[in-house]
Amino acid sequence: MEKTLGQYEAVMDKCRQVFEEKMTDYGTSWRVLRLPSLTDQIFIKAQRIRSIQEKGTMAVKEGVKPEFIGIVNYAVMALIQIHLKPSATGEALAPVKAMQLYDRFFQEAMELMQAKNTDYSEAWRDMRIGSLTDIILMKLFRVKQIEDNSGKTIASEGIDASYYDIINYGVFALIKLAEQTEEPPLTESTVNSNHTK
Repeated sequence: MEKTLGQYEAVMDKCRQVFEEKMTDYGTSWRVLRLPSLTDQIFIKAQRIRSIQEKGTMAVKEGVKPEFIGIVNYAVMALIQIHLKPSATGEALAPVKAMQLYDRFFQEAMELMQAKNTDYSEAWRDMRIGSLTDIILMKLFRVKQIEDNSGKTIASEGIDASYYDIINYGVFALIKLAEQTEEPPLTESTVNSNHTK
């Protein structure tokens, strides 16, 4: 579990860096997005990953790693939107506040991962990245169904639980991608060294 925590925190740091950089470029314009719009954004990225996995080729040079980072960050945005409610006017969120909320919900996702890893003995490590992609898509179809039911559920958890799971499956995929490449394993030290380049 210690290895997993180190890898998880390194991925979290990388996703946070991308989120903060994009906020510098675009502000918090995503605050106007309602939950179905965020769900669709995640869905588009997951579908592209699956298409690349099935075809083995891609027309756009950007690979699957940035897409998984996008999936994770959009899922965090969705949790923030559940907490704050979308802004119909696109009212800006102060960067410091946005990062505080980002850290809060990502931390909650990590705590959920730790609890589930204890119960399932890190079964995700034996999964293929394609399977992680499929599970993210399955979670998205569930979210879409709940959204079509006006957010009501009878026997299942709410939408927020699915977003937390999507974050964690996205992180697992990023960990496995790092392990499968020739680059050094994704750890806090390698991410921090990249920041200084």
